[in-house]
Amino acid sequence: HTALSRRYVLCEVVSEDPRCRQCIEDRALGLAVRDAIARVHGDYGLACCSISFTVKYLNAYTGTVLLRCRKDSYRLLCSALPFVRHLESRAQRYPCFLNTLHVGGTIRTCQKFLIQYNRTQLLRLLQNCTNEEERQCIQKSLLSCSLTEEQSQSGDEEEDDGTE
Repeated sequence: HTALSRRYVLCEVVSEDPRCRQCIEDRALGLAVRDAIARVHGDYGLACCSISFTVKYLNAYTGTVLLRCRKDSYRLLCSALPFVRHLESRAQRYPCFLNTLHVGGTIRTCQKFLIQYNRTQLLRLLQNCTNEEERQCIQKSLLSCSLTEEQSQSGDEEEDDGTE
């Protein structure tokens, strides 16, 4: 059988509340995204997006999120993301929003983008350093930005067809 064409949407969770990132869970994030899709696009949009939609990767420490959906419904998904206004966890509501960083055909293209994005962010931090200790910490982080070769075990990775 042929692999379904998929899109991977790389986002970051942005919140004023420092507790928000500590409580991010894939389930809560998935529910918030589905809820936004239902509000914006109704039942039809939700049904289209729900097929093969999943939170593929989540890093609560950095707030980085990778969502997977079918290629033919990624525009519906992306157009609903700005309507995610909060995440709920353990009966608490944390106001936040999702900033879409990149849409790619494979997890690998998203990883490459994320490395470049993080380097740019770190360089920006480096320029705003106030002391030598801060500067050394950030330079160390910059040097550790590297992509190691990994083979996909789950078969979720397919060749990038070059379209966005």
